[in-house]
Amino acid sequence: MDSWGILNVDTAAAAISRDDMHSSFRRKEIMTIEKLPDKVLLNIFSYLSHREICRMATVCKRWRMVAYDTKLWTHVSLRPEISGLHVGSLESLLALISIRFGPSLRYIELPIELITHTVLHELAAKCPNLTHMLLDFSTAMQLHDFSEMQAFPTKLRYLCICLSEVIFMEGFMRKIYNFINGLEILHLIGTYEKVEEEEEEIYEVINVHKLKSATPNLRVINLYGINFVDDSHIDAFSSNCIQLECLAVNYCNKVTGSTMKTLFQRSRRLTCLLMNGCSLHSEHVMQVEWEKSSIQELDVTATDLSTECLIDMLTRIPNLRFLSAGQINGFNDTVLKTWQEAGTARNLVALDVDASDNLSDEALHRFLSRHGGQLWGLVMSGMPHITDQLWQSVLQLLTNAKILIMGTQERLGVNIHVDQLMDGIANSCPNLERLELRWDPENLRFSDKSQKAIDILRVKCLKLKCLVLSDGRYYEIVKANFERADRTTVVRTSTNCRVSNYYLLSNYKELVFN
Repeated sequence: MDSWGILNVDTAAAAISRDDMHSSFRRKEIMTIEKLPDKVLLNIFSYLSHREICRMATVCKRWRMVAYDTKLWTHVSLRPEISGLHVGSLESLLALISIRFGPSLRYIELPIELITHTVLHELAAKCPNLTHMLLDFSTAMQLHDFSEMQAFPTKLRYLCICLSEVIFMEGFMRKIYNFINGLEILHLIGTYEKVEEEEEEIYEVINVHKLKSATPNLRVINLYGINFVDDSHIDAFSSNCIQLECLAVNYCNKVTGSTMKTLFQRSRRLTCLLMNGCSLHSEHVMQVEWEKSSIQELDVTATDLSTECLIDMLTRIPNLRFLSAGQINGFNDTVLKTWQEAGTARNLVALDVDASDNLSDEALHRFLSRHGGQLWGLVMSGMPHITDQLWQSVLQLLTNAKILIMGTQERLGVNIHVDQLMDGIANSCPNLERLELRWDPENLRFSDKSQKAIDILRVKCLKLKCLVLSDGRYYEIVKANFERADRTTVVRTSTNCRVSNYYLLSNYKELVFN
């Protein structure tokens, strides 16, 4: 071929190459977000909060149409102080229910100012698939008039009522009793966290004895921090709720356990009992026929149970899987040894002994040497004598651990070598999902090679969702490391996040309230 032929071929090839390049540029110009199908935009919007979705609706008409698709409005919070939307008027809410929520709505949270008979009528009429509702009366000084209320959502499975300290609920409750007999999950949230130092008069703002008659199908009951709840209320629910699987009365300090024996005799399906912060009496607890119960998950944290009672209880529960028994002076080496020798810890998967100062590291090591391999969750925090040395010696046993909580906020006289600890965790706990180190930042000792230990943890513990540290220099180093790997939500401070074994409860999702 002559030189002209070669030149023509090269010229043609260059022209083709330029055409391909221009075509590629055109394709790139075409691929913008404006060209995405509505279905793809809808999927992207589904990852946003409702506040963000409302901002997206202001971009253009098309985005507004996508943003207001009812599929994005299945779970709605209208409590602005709890990351929800602010609705300025009842008229606006009624329009939203009719136009935007409709049959797609499954879950809604309403603040006191929006809880009216008109709103509840509209929800009953326009949202036939509404199954979960939260009504927040906690800031109420006066209820709306419900004398004309004739309708209420009838398919509710989950109802959460945040109680006021001073507003009596009976005027509202007697209007809804006929509509809530299908409830399976009930949350009554008290004002435990708002209690002042001085003694104030306590009002029974909701009639539990009437409520139990209207809700015979309850499986999960959560009475949280209610200052008037006592053993008679537990007895009332147990007398009518034969389906009961989970009962939580955390921070109800009038509960002494006097009706626990009757509770287990009636509620044969009860597998979970949470009594954190209750005023339990050992003699009442020892009267329970534990060996005949179905109990698998038990929380008696911060109660005054005696050593004798703890031994009696733990050696008679045959299938205990979850135990939270921190902050109890009676929980000592004798309890742990006797429980281990009885063989009733064979099914244990979660153990919390937070702030159990009467447990020695030798006793804990012996117990973990036998049962560590079966544990999914272990909390050994709040004990100054339990340092990284014990943890290093047992980490190789905790191969199935999903949750680990260690350290104390008290300033220690020894240093915690966190690099070696992180390395041990990474190499021993591949299934780890949540980790919290509560040690004071001043006690953490780390070197210039810390990044390597953090890298190993990040690479080997791929299921890690939450790593909580006290705010300080080490926290900043770990946070920056995870952020460089685009895992921006993993590392958090103990100021705004705490890890708990509660994630391992069978009914955890049903016990969550906002």
